[in-house]
Amino acid sequence: MNAERIPAIKVLLLPKDTNALGTIFGGVILSHIDLASAVDARKAAPHRYVTAAMREVEFHAPVFVGDVVNFYTETRRIGRTSVTVGVEVEVERWSAGHRGERVTVTAAEVVLVAIDADGKPIPVLDAEDPGT
Repeated sequence: MNAERIPAIKVLLLPKDTNALGTIFGGVILSHIDLASAVDARKAAPHRYVTAAMREVEFHAPVFVGDVVNFYTETRRIGRTSVTVGVEVEVERWSAGHRGERVTVTAAEVVLVAIDADGKPIPVLDAEDPGT
């Protein structure tokens, strides 16, 4: 992957985020995937979004306390009321013996739906100006 990518969010995980084995809870990573996808969806249009689906999340490596976790996003599809965002999670290891080694931890595809103040789905793009 391109080393010049800019993450949607970057997080340093702390002891409060760990399970009994001392690694980071998968749910903590899922929560950040959700946030990163919402950051990306707002680039399509500045609406309120709710998560409709999170697809194919498989963890390939653990995340440790002190790892810097990067959440890279890519808009994959803009539908009528939804935005589909790919999120790749990569850690930078800075523990003893590691000097910024990069490890891909997981990836996910997140579908977010644009909603109005009443929670009803609304079009992502303005029908008058599809470029907005």
